[in-house]
Amino acid sequence: MTDYEILLMLDPELPDERQTEIVTRSRELIERDGGSFDAHQPWGRRRLSYEIDHKTDGSYHLLTFAAEPATLEEISRVLKITDGVMRHLAVRRVQGASMRPPEPAPEERVAARPAPRQDAGAETDTASENETENETESVAEVAPEPAAESAPEAPADEEAESAETTAESTA
Repeated sequence: MTDYEILLMLDPELPDERQTEIVTRSRELIERDGGSFDAHQPWGRRRLSYEIDHKTDGSYHLLTFAAEPATLEEISRVLKITDGVMRHLAVRRVQGASMRPPEPAPEERVAARPAPRQDAGAETDTASENETENETESVAEVAPEPAAESAPEAPADEEAESAETTAESTA
């Protein structure tokens, strides 16, 4: 038997009873095939990096167990067709690895760029020109230098020879 863990991402709009039912069904599949179910850790609701099925959150559950590879395949098959399971990931468990949920990332604040003042007029234009000049200078410093020499594409002698060969073959 191999130690595995499955991270389930369930629809956050599912009632708690349905979430428990999905976890219980997975546990029954493991135990029915002779495996041992070690733990279930609900990690709670987390914000997703991108929307999945027009949802911005997911409810995470970590299941740890020992089972045969065929049992894992059956659990994955069932989870793929189960309504309410948005994603799941099954991996072999690393001994000694932490089973704590990661800390939720703090919401990043996007600082809005201050709008140029309308009453500043000429001062704003001059400042913008200075910024543009500075940007151009920094780009010029980074730009690579062109190659010193480039090889000629085709020598003129070869072109003359090919023209003569063509003229001889047509005559």
